[in-house]
Amino acid sequence: MTTPLTDLARRLPGLRLLTDAGDLEHYGRDWTRRWTPAPLAIALPATIEEVQDIMRWANERHVAIVPSGGRTGLSGGAVAANGELVLSLARMNRVLGFDAVDRTLTVQPGIALEAVHTAAREHGLIYPVDFASRGSCSIGGNIATNAGGIRVIRYGNTREWIAGLKVVAGNGELLELNRGLVKNSSGYDFRHLLIGSEGTLGIVVEATLKLTNPPPSSQVMLLALPDLDALTQVFAAFRAKLSLQAFEFFTDVALKHVLANGAQRAIDGEHPYYVVTEFDAVDEASQERALEVFGHCVEKGWVSDGVVAQSEAQAAALWRLREGITESLVPYKPYKNDVSLRIGEVPAFLRVMPARLAQEYPQLEVVWYGHIGDGNLHINVLKPADMADADFIAQCERATKLLAATLKEHGGSISAEHGIGLVKRPYLESTRSVAEIALMRGVRKVFDPNGILNPGKVFVDA
Repeated sequence: MTTPLTDLARRLPGLRLLTDAGDLEHYGRDWTRRWTPAPLAIALPATIEEVQDIMRWANERHVAIVPSGGRTGLSGGAVAANGELVLSLARMNRVLGFDAVDRTLTVQPGIALEAVHTAAREHGLIYPVDFASRGSCSIGGNIATNAGGIRVIRYGNTREWIAGLKVVAGNGELLELNRGLVKNSSGYDFRHLLIGSEGTLGIVVEATLKLTNPPPSSQVMLLALPDLDALTQVFAAFRAKLSLQAFEFFTDVALKHVLANGAQRAIDGEHPYYVVTEFDAVDEASQERALEVFGHCVEKGWVSDGVVAQSEAQAAALWRLREGITESLVPYKPYKNDVSLRIGEVPAFLRVMPARLAQEYPQLEVVWYGHIGDGNLHINVLKPADMADADFIAQCERATKLLAATLKEHGGSISAEHGIGLVKRPYLESTRSVAEIALMRGVRKVFDPNGILNPGKVFVDA
């Protein structure tokens, strides 16, 4: 009697399969590093047909499948810890076509976001979704989590830029969703159902991406703020007078770590909150308008100090103060959460939540930063050097329970852009009602009748 893996190799003799211990560890986890990888093997298909054949085999053999992209996720969505077959899309990483009339780029799911940016620029256009992991994250993973990033305020999330998808459903059937149409009112749009589904409904095997014109010339400004209330006041003032491309905030604690990691201080003195904002500056009038808004905010006491970048190099240095935070925290093995609130609710939440965490867990340092322009906050709890990993995770899980309860009070979401995965699965009911979760289970059953796609992710399988 052949084993399932031997059977797969016999059926697909050209399929690349990896079983070495190093490969199993590499492909069997994401950035969470909390679970010990234990996949059955790693399959690296090169064609849509191979993906379909793998899914048919998995259904027959009752083998669970974990889809894998760049594995940069922070919620355990790409973890294979229970003998699953990891289906890595790393070999399906090409640009398939460009349509100049529709201004779309068709790509395979394993292509890196940075490569998409490069391909779009070659045609004088941009794919505007962007974030710090652009060099390692994949388009398929971006779609699976509806990734956002630093320019959501201007361009929206991944969802807004997907014109069409090809998806292999849980039963191996190939679905062509929307086919790049601008208008399509012919029933349910399953394209949007698949976006953000974390590989639990189907595997994206091809994506048609919308492109747009490059943004106009811009300026970057760093602002120092005296208190939380100033955050939304400054945001409202800048948005009313300027065309914002980004509006990012971070705390003095975050600044301390990024400066220690090699970034250069741009504003003297100690300030509790900072904002990096980028806005259109196409002419002298728009630049003067920016200075007027800045002066108004200083006059109101909302801004303590600020600096405007005078060159591309200085703009990059200001952006490093925000984009360099994640890298600066890596040595501390941070426990990460990304949450979402209505923009107007952010100050009220920030007045309550840090104080609650400090009261319950005074020994833990917490670093806050995020995208004020879309209400997305990133929370990093840093592991004390003398605390065991297991003890640290246990404390952080209790802290996340407190976080979820507080978010529910403020009408927020436990996940803004990294998905639910394994990490946030216990807290799904803080964001979704029991009725919604029941419907989600029903939808999953339709797309994946045998429950082989990413089992255990998002919610516990019934």
